[in-house]
Amino acid sequence: MPRAPEGALAALVALPFLLGAARAPAPAAGEVLFAFQDPEIVESSGLVVRDGLAVTVNDSGDPGRVFVVDPTSGETVGVTRWDTDPRDVEAVAPAGPGEVWVGDIGDNRHVRDSIEVLRVPVGRGDRTAEPERFELVYPDGATDAETLMTEPGTGRLVVVSKGVFGGTVYRAPARLDPGRPNRLEEIGTTLGLATDGSFFPDGRHLVVRNYGRAAVLTWPRLEELGSFDLPPQEQGESIAVDERGQVLVGTEGAFSEVQSVRVPRAIEAAMASPSPTPDPTPTSSASPSTTSDEVVGEAESGDEDGSWPALLVGGAVVLGLLLVLLVATAGAAARRRRG
Repeated sequence: MPRAPEGALAALVALPFLLGAARAPAPAAGEVLFAFQDPEIVESSGLVVRDGLAVTVNDSGDPGRVFVVDPTSGETVGVTRWDTDPRDVEAVAPAGPGEVWVGDIGDNRHVRDSIEVLRVPVGRGDRTAEPERFELVYPDGATDAETLMTEPGTGRLVVVSKGVFGGTVYRAPARLDPGRPNRLEEIGTTLGLATDGSFFPDGRHLVVRNYGRAAVLTWPRLEELGSFDLPPQEQGESIAVDERGQVLVGTEGAFSEVQSVRVPRAIEAAMASPSPTPDPTPTSSASPSTTSDEVVGEAESGDEDGSWPALLVGGAVVLGLLLVLLVATAGAAARRRRG
């Protein structure tokens, strides 16, 4: 069977975002809090804000290190280093006072037998550490992920895969064993192309983002309360919720900005409403009513602006892209026959 041209495939991968553009909702207003001033922070991927400090890591390809930044100035005030270079660091998550989890969880080619998380001390001042390491394995084979979160109260780790049409949510064991692989448990799904996520302080809600959108879900049922557009960013790969519940988003790029965003009122109201008793044993059937980036064109919870025009435009986009793919494929086949 002829292989479709790369441009056509790229167009199909971008389809969820084109559907979102068809509706064109107003993005959440962002307020710039600070910009990273350290020229060594060029691919900020993951963000933790605790105790008046911001912690970030560079994307894959960087040596083992974590940056601690003063958000009042954007200046780096501490770096923790370790000797062993990671394979593909993609995330950072809270791990308790003076510590963060570093997620060596990236796997773009789906070739890793397991992933690794490291518990790293952080704070003001430079230091060299030997972080405690834990191996994690998926129940369903190699998976690419960029999202690592810590459940408040229990400290339990949560990983979200970077699936194109929906991210799978996995939970780590309550106690991690450093001496053997720790098997992750699949418990549900969320929006596609997830690049980061964070729990709210109440432990009953979490937020997951992709390159242009964020969704708020209940925990552990993973019922989606709503989703909203984020401020435009070069390559948005981080989101954090601080101790006060403030949501912050960041992006890759030299001297990139970190912004605070307001969760839409309808979602805030849904978060404030009484919730049912948490399910103590969530399963893979626990998932939001809309589980992938196909929801980009939907109105957020409580929004009744009507979606039929967007659906019609979105359908036209789908048909147009399929036509481009078929024509390009047929043309490539014809050229090979003539050759």
